Amino acid sequence: MKASLYSSSEYLIIGLAILIGGGSLLLFGLFLYTGSLNVTDLGMDINGVLWFDFTLSLVFFIQHSGMVRKSFHRLIKVFVPTHYHGALYAVSSGIALIVVVTFWQDSGRVIVAAEGATRILLHAIFFLSIAGLTWGARSLRSFDIVGKGHILAHMYNRQLPVMPFTIRGPYHCVRHPFYFFMLLMIWSCPDVSLDRLLFNFLWSIWIVVGTVLEERDLVSSFGMQYRSYQQKVPMLIPWRICSGK
Repeated sequence: MKASLYSSSEYLIIGLAILIGGGSLLLFGLFLYTGSLNVTDLGMDINGVLWFDFTLSLVFFIQHSGMVRKSFHRLIKVFVPTHYHGALYAVSSGIALIVVVTFWQDSGRVIVAAEGATRILLHAIFFLSIAGLTWGARSLRSFDIVGKGHILAHMYNRQLPVMPFTIRGPYHCVRHPFYFFMLLMIWSCPDVSLDRLLFNFLWSIWIVVGTVLEERDLVSSFGMQYRSYQQKVPMLIPWRICSGK
């Protein structure tokens, strides 16, 4: 009976991670495509809107980047078993992302609105970027954004295989294809309002900073093997000819 209840709670956690983590990404994708969803209107003036949106972004950056650090995992493993960390991260990041999208304030001031062929091209870039993200995820093969693999491995007393450092798909062209395609999605919105321009700059800076921090972790994990990869493949913008197929 206890084992059954234990298994049910494990599956419940996985379900919450998929629902909240995955659902927030779909909502965020819609936000990137259309701009502010105008879910809430707090009646602020233009300065208040921009400062509020800035604060929303900052809170998300702190949560998202802080929880992914190894030091954070070492801190919380006293209270949360290690196999739950991925799911906890997915749920927490999902909630934070939903808050950003739900409470993001529209400035009401459109700076640029692309029309005609330019608008079609920008929409095409957006959907091609989604295809690129899918390509990157498939190339990893062990891609698990909700942490279900660690939970299932713990449930069935299995050891997750240690994934070797391998280069597949878009990783031949750029070391961080997810971030590259995310930047394309951010900047492909054809209607750029003042708040959207703020969003684009803030989130682009955060992606660059996050990439640099992630590079340090990867060098720490893979050593000279990753340093050699750094010398051959660009970090964020694929400006060189791809090094392989």
